[in-house]
Amino acid sequence: MSPVFEFLFEPYKAYSWATIGIEITAVLFGFASVWYSKQNKIAVFPTGMLSTALFVYLLWKAGLLGDMLINAYYFIMSIFGWYYWTQKKGNQRINPISITSIKEWIQALLLFMGTLIFVGFIYSYWERWTTWTAYVDTFTTALFFVGMWLMAKRKIENWIFWIIGDCISIPLYYYKGLTLTSLQFVIFTFLAFWGYQSWKQYLNKQSKTSIA
Repeated sequence: MSPVFEFLFEPYKAYSWATIGIEITAVLFGFASVWYSKQNKIAVFPTGMLSTALFVYLLWKAGLLGDMLINAYYFIMSIFGWYYWTQKKGNQRINPISITSIKEWIQALLLFMGTLIFVGFIYSYWERWTTWTAYVDTFTTALFFVGMWLMAKRKIENWIFWIIGDCISIPLYYYKGLTLTSLQFVIFTFLAFWGYQSWKQYLNKQSKTSIA
């Protein structure tokens, strides 16, 4: 076995094949969800719901309470996003891709601060402030809560929060022994950059169409 392979997958020696299979399945559905989001397709939500349901179980076992709450929140917001994205008036979408307004930025800030307080309370209640990962997990949870809320509302800035959170999550998940999930976040980062560019091109096209 190569040293690199040994380095990356050493934590899996202690895992059951069932746990590994669940993580692989969750990762694959996660990839599909981000890809559909980049394509501005409604399938982002059912695939995302399957992935998040599996990750709630995995993250509970790994002790990442903040990220477990993220995935439970993703599941709920996916229901809202599914409804929000499908709203039409005739053949016209009521809620197309758009830029976040000042009012929505204020709401995002309140959501971010509220999430920090809420997750901090959860960690304190369960007495989980034992390692540096708890503090990082709390911060990424707040980032992802805002990112998911903006994505559900079809705001282009959602990708910025995903990119920052993904970059932080890469070393976090590897440290916690979830190597496949860590590698998933590497790919998520590239997909998020790609998604941002894709949505930006859509907005530019819509802007030119409205001017014409």
